[in-house]
Amino acid sequence: MQIYIEKDYDALSHRAAEHIAARIREKRPFVLGCATGGTPQGLYRELARMVRSGLLDFNTLSTVNLDEYCGIDENHPQSYRFFMRQHFFLPAGIDFRNSHFPACDARSCAAFEKKITELGGIDLQILGLGKNGHIGFNEPGSLRSSRTRIVTLSLETREDNARFFETKGDVPHSAATMGIATILDAREIVLLASGEHKARAVFQMIRGAVHEAVPASFLQEHPRVLVFLDAAASKEL
Repeated sequence: MQIYIEKDYDALSHRAAEHIAARIREKRPFVLGCATGGTPQGLYRELARMVRSGLLDFNTLSTVNLDEYCGIDENHPQSYRFFMRQHFFLPAGIDFRNSHFPACDARSCAAFEKKITELGGIDLQILGLGKNGHIGFNEPGSLRSSRTRIVTLSLETREDNARFFETKGDVPHSAATMGIATILDAREIVLLASGEHKARAVFQMIRGAVHEAVPASFLQEHPRVLVFLDAAASKEL
Protein backbone atom coordinates (compact mmCIF):
# COMPACT_ATOMS: atom_id res chain seq x y z
CA MET A 1 0.00 0.00 0.00
CA GLN A 2 1.04 3.57 -0.66
CA ILE A 3 0.01 5.81 2.25
CA TYR A 4 -0.57 9.55 1.87
CA ILE A 5 -1.27 11.57 5.01
CA GLU A 6 -2.70 15.06 4.56
CA LYS A 7 -3.40 17.72 7.16
CA ASP A 8 -7.19 17.61 6.87
CA TYR A 9 -10.19 16.30 4.95
CA ASP A 10 -10.10 18.97 2.24
CA ALA A 11 -6.44 18.29 1.53
CA LEU A 12 -6.90 14.52 1.26
CA SER A 13 -9.93 15.00 -1.02
CA HIS A 14 -7.95 17.31 -3.30
CA ARG A 15 -4.93 15.03 -3.52
CA ALA A 16 -7.05 11.95 -4.22
CA ALA A 17 -8.98 13.85 -6.91
CA GLU A 18 -5.76 14.95 -8.60
CA HIS A 19 -4.57 11.35 -8.70
CA ILE A 20 -7.83 10.00 -10.10
CA ALA A 21 -8.07 12.77 -12.68
CA ALA A 22 -4.57 11.94 -13.91
CA ARG A 23 -5.53 8.28 -14.30
CA ILE A 24 -8.67 9.15 -16.25
CA ARG A 25 -6.66 11.37 -18.61
CA GLU A 26 -4.24 8.49 -19.28
CA LYS A 27 -6.82 5.94 -20.44
CA ARG A 28 -9.97 6.23 -22.51
CA PRO A 29 -12.46 4.69 -22.10
CA PHE A 30 -12.15 4.49 -18.32
CA VAL A 31 -14.21 2.47 -15.80
CA LEU A 32 -14.45 4.12 -12.39
CA GLY A 33 -15.73 2.21 -9.36
CA CYS A 34 -17.62 4.61 -7.10
CA ALA A 35 -18.33 4.62 -3.37
CA THR A 36 -20.94 6.53 -1.39
CA GLY A 37 -21.09 7.93 2.14
CA GLY A 38 -19.72 11.08 3.70
CA THR A 39 -16.03 10.49 2.99
CA PRO A 40 -15.94 10.63 -0.84
CA GLN A 41 -18.14 13.73 -1.13
CA GLY A 42 -15.15 16.09 -1.13
CA LEU A 43 -13.44 13.98 -3.79
CA TYR A 44 -16.53 14.13 -6.02
CA ARG A 45 -16.76 17.90 -5.55
CA GLU A 46 -13.16 18.27 -6.68
CA LEU A 47 -13.63 16.07 -9.76
CA ALA A 48 -16.81 17.95 -10.73
CA ARG A 49 -14.98 21.26 -10.30
CA MET A 50 -12.27 20.05 -12.68
CA VAL A 51 -14.90 19.17 -15.27
CA ARG A 52 -16.58 22.58 -15.00
CA SER A 53 -13.15 24.26 -15.28
CA GLY A 54 -12.33 22.36 -18.46
CA LEU A 55 -9.50 20.42 -16.79
CA LEU A 56 -11.18 17.03 -17.19
CA ASP A 57 -13.95 15.43 -19.18
CA PHE A 58 -15.98 12.31 -18.59
CA ASN A 59 -17.16 11.72 -22.15
CA THR A 60 -15.77 8.17 -22.21
CA LEU A 61 -16.28 7.39 -18.53
CA SER A 62 -18.39 4.50 -17.23
CA THR A 63 -19.10 4.08 -13.54
CA VAL A 64 -19.99 1.07 -11.43
CA ASN A 65 -21.11 1.49 -7.85
CA LEU A 66 -20.02 -0.57 -4.88
CA ASP A 67 -23.43 -1.11 -3.39
CA GLU A 68 -27.09 -0.19 -3.04
CA TYR A 69 -29.61 -0.55 -0.24
CA CYS A 70 -32.40 -3.07 -0.52
CA GLY A 71 -36.00 -2.10 0.12
CA ILE A 72 -35.94 1.58 -0.84
CA ASP A 73 -36.77 3.15 -4.18
CA GLU A 74 -33.98 4.61 -6.33
CA ASN A 75 -35.55 8.05 -5.89
CA HIS A 76 -35.46 7.80 -2.09
CA PRO A 77 -33.10 10.53 -0.79
CA GLN A 78 -30.93 7.88 0.89
CA SER A 79 -30.67 5.50 -2.05
CA TYR A 80 -27.19 5.38 -3.48
CA ARG A 81 -28.48 6.12 -6.97
CA PHE A 82 -29.92 9.35 -5.59
CA PHE A 83 -26.68 10.08 -3.73
CA MET A 84 -24.55 9.63 -6.85
CA ARG A 85 -26.86 11.78 -8.98
CA GLN A 86 -26.80 14.61 -6.46
CA HIS A 87 -23.15 14.51 -5.43
CA PHE A 88 -21.38 13.46 -8.62
CA PHE A 89 -23.28 12.61 -11.79
CA LEU A 90 -25.24 15.86 -12.14
CA PRO A 91 -22.44 18.24 -11.03
CA ALA A 92 -19.92 16.47 -13.28
CA GLY A 93 -22.23 15.99 -16.27
CA ILE A 94 -21.98 12.18 -16.24
CA ASP A 95 -24.45 10.36 -18.47
CA PHE A 96 -26.71 8.20 -16.27
CA ARG A 97 -26.80 5.60 -19.04
CA ASN A 98 -23.13 4.90 -18.39
CA SER A 99 -23.67 4.27 -14.67
CA HIS A 100 -24.32 0.82 -13.22
CA PHE A 101 -25.46 -0.38 -9.78
CA PRO A 102 -25.98 -3.78 -8.17
CA ALA A 103 -29.59 -4.67 -7.38
CA CYS A 104 -31.19 -6.77 -4.69
CA ASP A 105 -31.79 -10.14 -6.29
CA ALA A 106 -29.44 -12.95 -7.25
CA ARG A 107 -30.02 -12.61 -11.00
CA SER A 108 -29.26 -8.88 -10.93
CA CYS A 109 -26.10 -9.47 -8.88
CA ALA A 110 -24.89 -11.95 -11.49
CA ALA A 111 -25.78 -9.50 -14.27
CA PHE A 112 -23.80 -6.77 -12.50
CA GLU A 113 -20.70 -8.97 -12.43
CA LYS A 114 -21.21 -9.69 -16.13
CA LYS A 115 -21.53 -5.97 -16.90
CA ILE A 116 -18.19 -5.26 -15.19
CA THR A 117 -16.58 -7.92 -17.38
CA GLU A 118 -18.22 -6.50 -20.51
CA LEU A 119 -16.85 -3.06 -19.67
CA GLY A 120 -13.34 -4.53 -19.51
CA GLY A 121 -13.01 -4.51 -15.72
CA ILE A 122 -12.70 -1.68 -13.23
CA ASP A 123 -9.72 0.59 -13.86
CA LEU A 124 -9.85 2.32 -10.47
CA GLN A 125 -12.09 1.55 -7.49
CA ILE A 126 -12.81 4.22 -4.87
CA LEU A 127 -13.39 2.92 -1.34
CA GLY A 128 -14.31 4.31 2.04
CA LEU A 129 -13.68 2.44 5.29
CA GLY A 130 -16.18 1.43 7.95
CA LYS A 131 -15.32 1.64 11.64
CA ASN A 132 -15.56 -2.15 11.82
CA GLY A 133 -13.24 -2.55 8.82
CA HIS A 134 -15.90 -3.11 6.19
CA ILE A 135 -15.41 -2.07 2.56
CA GLY A 136 -18.52 -1.68 0.45
CA PHE A 137 -21.01 -3.58 2.55
CA ASN A 138 -18.64 -6.51 3.08
CA GLU A 139 -19.08 -6.85 6.82
CA PRO A 140 -16.67 -8.70 9.14
CA GLY A 141 -16.78 -12.39 8.23
CA SER A 142 -16.99 -11.76 4.48
CA LEU A 143 -14.91 -14.20 2.46
CA ARG A 144 -11.97 -13.23 0.27
CA SER A 145 -13.67 -15.10 -2.57
CA SER A 146 -17.00 -13.25 -2.28
CA ARG A 147 -18.66 -11.73 -5.34
CA THR A 148 -21.57 -9.32 -5.77
CA ARG A 149 -24.39 -10.53 -3.53
CA ILE A 150 -27.08 -9.52 -1.07
CA VAL A 151 -25.87 -9.09 2.52
CA THR A 152 -27.33 -8.37 5.94
CA LEU A 153 -25.96 -5.18 7.46
CA SER A 154 -24.42 -5.34 10.91
CA LEU A 155 -25.97 -3.41 13.78
CA GLU A 156 -22.84 -1.22 13.96
CA THR A 157 -23.10 -0.31 10.27
CA ARG A 158 -26.80 0.45 10.57
CA GLU A 159 -26.14 2.66 13.60
CA ASP A 160 -23.32 4.46 11.75
CA ASN A 161 -25.63 5.12 8.80
CA ALA A 162 -28.60 6.15 10.92
CA ARG A 163 -27.45 9.78 10.81
CA PHE A 164 -28.55 9.90 7.17
CA PHE A 165 -32.11 8.73 7.95
CA GLU A 166 -34.94 10.24 9.99
CA THR A 167 -34.83 7.38 12.52
CA LYS A 168 -32.69 4.30 13.14
CA GLY A 169 -35.67 2.19 12.21
CA ASP A 170 -35.62 3.62 8.70
CA VAL A 171 -32.15 2.23 7.92
CA PRO A 172 -32.43 -0.81 5.62
CA HIS A 173 -31.35 -4.16 7.02
CA SER A 174 -29.80 -5.43 3.79
CA ALA A 175 -27.98 -4.28 0.68
CA ALA A 176 -26.46 -5.52 -2.56
CA THR A 177 -22.69 -5.13 -2.59
CA MET A 178 -19.67 -5.92 -4.69
CA GLY A 179 -17.78 -8.80 -3.10
CA ILE A 180 -14.21 -8.63 -1.90
CA ALA A 181 -12.96 -10.62 -4.90
CA THR A 182 -14.78 -8.18 -7.19
CA ILE A 183 -13.11 -5.23 -5.50
CA LEU A 184 -9.69 -6.86 -5.63
CA ASP A 185 -10.09 -7.44 -9.38
CA ALA A 186 -9.88 -3.66 -9.93
CA ARG A 187 -6.59 -2.61 -11.50
CA GLU A 188 -6.09 0.09 -8.89
CA ILE A 189 -7.79 0.98 -5.60
CA VAL A 190 -7.99 4.36 -3.88
CA LEU A 191 -9.21 4.28 -0.28
CA LEU A 192 -10.12 7.40 1.69
CA ALA A 193 -10.43 7.67 5.47
CA SER A 194 -10.98 10.75 7.58
CA GLY A 195 -11.37 11.35 11.29
CA GLU A 196 -10.05 9.89 14.52
CA HIS A 197 -13.00 7.48 14.71
CA LYS A 198 -11.49 5.65 11.71
CA ALA A 199 -7.97 5.42 13.16
CA ARG A 200 -8.33 1.91 14.65
CA ALA A 201 -9.78 0.50 11.42
CA VAL A 202 -6.97 2.18 9.44
CA PHE A 203 -4.38 0.52 11.68
CA GLN A 204 -6.00 -2.90 11.36
CA MET A 205 -6.28 -2.52 7.59
CA ILE A 206 -2.63 -1.57 7.10
CA ARG A 207 -0.74 -3.17 10.00
CA GLY A 208 -3.02 -5.98 11.12
CA ALA A 209 -3.25 -9.59 10.04
CA VAL A 210 -5.06 -10.34 6.79
CA HIS A 211 -8.27 -11.85 8.06
CA GLU A 212 -11.98 -11.89 7.25
CA ALA A 213 -12.67 -10.28 10.65
CA VAL A 214 -11.34 -7.05 9.05
CA PRO A 215 -12.43 -7.17 5.41
CA ALA A 216 -10.30 -4.15 4.49
CA SER A 217 -7.17 -6.10 5.48
CA PHE A 218 -7.54 -8.09 2.24
CA LEU A 219 -6.38 -4.93 0.45
CA GLN A 220 -2.87 -5.82 1.62
CA GLU A 221 -2.93 -8.52 -1.07
CA HIS A 222 -3.61 -6.09 -3.92
CA PRO A 223 -0.62 -4.86 -5.99
CA ARG A 224 -1.74 -1.23 -6.22
CA VAL A 225 -3.64 0.37 -3.34
CA LEU A 226 -3.33 4.06 -2.51
CA VAL A 227 -4.61 5.14 0.91
CA PHE A 228 -5.38 8.84 1.47
CA LEU A 229 -5.74 9.82 5.14
CA ASP A 230 -6.06 12.97 7.14
CA ALA A 231 -3.89 13.39 10.23
CA ALA A 232 -6.66 12.26 12.59
CA ALA A 233 -7.27 8.98 10.76
CA SER A 234 -3.54 8.19 10.80
CA LYS A 235 -3.08 8.61 14.56
CA GLU A 236 -2.55 4.91 15.32
CA LEU A 237 -0.09 4.15 12.51
